[in-house]
Amino acid sequence: MAQKKIVEIKDLGITYYTLEGETEALKSIDLHIYDNEIIGIVGPSGCGKSTLLSMISGLIQPTRGEIRVKDELVDGPLKNIGYMFQNDQLFEWRNILSNVVIGLEIQGKLDENSMNIAKDMLKAYGLGDFMYSYPHQLSGGMRQRAALIRTLLLEPDLLLLDEPFSALDYQTRLAISDEIGLILKEEKKTAIMVTHDIAEAISLCDRVVILSGRPGTIKEIIDIELTCEGERSPIKCREAPEFRHYFNRIWKELDIHV
Repeated sequence: MAQKKIVEIKDLGITYYTLEGETEALKSIDLHIYDNEIIGIVGPSGCGKSTLLSMISGLIQPTRGEIRVKDELVDGPLKNIGYMFQNDQLFEWRNILSNVVIGLEIQGKLDENSMNIAKDMLKAYGLGDFMYSYPHQLSGGMRQRAALIRTLLLEPDLLLLDEPFSALDYQTRLAISDEIGLILKEEKKTAIMVTHDIAEAISLCDRVVILSGRPGTIKEIIDIELTCEGERSPIKCREAPEFRHYFNRIWKELDIHV
């Protein structure tokens, strides 16, 4: 594992104040994330997984503690952080090419060279024949691939994924998570992914962070080491002999009752 720290989180916590009183959502979060690492965050519903991503992105300010991304204190949105939501957020009136370059356009970085890079990336990841199509003409998986390319074109140091496959049917989810996992590794991206799917976390991530119920604290951080023959892909990782062990361990920590 590379030892260059991309993210440092120290004693992070957040409390919400309402007319009914105060609610402590996250408490005493300490976490370091390293270069080219994919981190999965799992935990029960309402434990603060998405809130944690929002604080790392700078969209929400913590009540206590601090977050640094590449030694820069996060006290507002940073340009070097990319965020991928559950919904692909594609504009239906723009074709796929104009959708994926919209971030560059907003930042005033869109030129002939960056446009060519966008086209090359669409071709490389199976969307070359659809760059002039509109979002409604693409499958859910293809739309998510386009959303990822849009984020990668901004060359973020850190990519935040908030249950990016949850709106897809199971078969499509398996296929697109496999594709996106390979893209992240190929592009050497550091990423944090929130998911409620234990198998997805194990097959895609280098480490899995398990949060407790509210207030969310870190119960355990598990290093994932799987024996995969040939090219390591998320689907192949599910066949690894260690997979069931990790699944049962995380399931037990989550204390899920059916």
